[in-house]
Amino acid sequence: MADFSRQYNKIRAEIQVALEAVCSRQHFILGEEVARLEEQIAAHCRAAFAVGCASGTDALWLALQAAGIGPGDRVLTTPFSFFATISSILRCGAQPVLADIDPRTFNVSPYASRAALLREPVRAILAVHLYGQCADWDALRSLQQQHGCILIEDAAQAFGAAWRGVPAGSLGDSATFSFYPTKNLSAYGDAGMVTTLHRDMAERMRMLRSHGMRQRYVHEELGWNSRLDTLQAAILLVKLRYIDEWNRQRQQCAARYDALFRKYILAEAGPYPQHGVVTPSVDPRGTHVFHQYVIRVNRRDELRSFLNQCGIGSEVYYPAPLHMQPALRSLGYAAGSLPESERAAREVLALPIFPELTEEEQMRVVEAIAKFFN
Repeated sequence: MADFSRQYNKIRAEIQVALEAVCSRQHFILGEEVARLEEQIAAHCRAAFAVGCASGTDALWLALQAAGIGPGDRVLTTPFSFFATISSILRCGAQPVLADIDPRTFNVSPYASRAALLREPVRAILAVHLYGQCADWDALRSLQQQHGCILIEDAAQAFGAAWRGVPAGSLGDSATFSFYPTKNLSAYGDAGMVTTLHRDMAERMRMLRSHGMRQRYVHEELGWNSRLDTLQAAILLVKLRYIDEWNRQRQQCAARYDALFRKYILAEAGPYPQHGVVTPSVDPRGTHVFHQYVIRVNRRDELRSFLNQCGIGSEVYYPAPLHMQPALRSLGYAAGSLPESERAAREVLALPIFPELTEEEQMRVVEAIAKFFN
């Protein structure tokens, strides 16, 4: 699915210099590189503030807590995402409200969201920019204006994405990023960031990430230990210099896949597969950075097994929607209640995509898929 060594070999010398600088100073937690990273991430996302933390999961919790989300509050989100999206809501003591997805983009459906908000009021909408593409922010902004809710971006997969030219990270009241090693902008371990337009929220996040302290050993509230390692910040500062180029290379890879699927007469129109492959749908109002290149196919598991036999990696993001997870049965959603998410879970398949992927390798992937269908 990805060869991280190709990227590392290109920036190895810069990484080694950055790590040596941290080791020489011996300031390993919230050191000066963390402050510089926060400043540069905020500038890159056109946000007022950025707060580093230990992971993308912690970033979600910090954003929700800083917004005052707690017991008795309802938070609308998607059932088609990684588990952290919903577990962070529950960790705050709030109640998740799930709205089904748009079958073309896999992001939360504006129509399903509107219907959910008419049934019950929510305090916040936690919108996921899945696979590197922003959710329909025009529709979500309209819902915010109508219902007075807070808008939070789960941008874990979307660093560098944009909506109408506005970067992910400054669309909502706050936004969360993961720098897990597989992400477009990635650390060499766990790391996360929250961006926000509001000073009071940023100040509260800084307190919450350090056991609820502003002043050493004075705990104003029950926080958490979620401080960003300086070594990870140093690595991210190096990679941040290249992220725009790497995202452009991902977009080029995606365009090559599209062309190859058309050439081999496998691409199908519409949101659902019949006999071939439905390639990713890109909303022209946004900028997709292709954290994943995800196709829809029938007989998905058979195709994945065939690709594995051909020595080609693939992955399923995600094989079960969140309302079908054993740990979340208490939410009360039955099978069939969110049909688009359930169907997507049966059909989606992520193909190899990373900046250094070659055209020859992509040809091999598509030829193997064509052979399967033939």
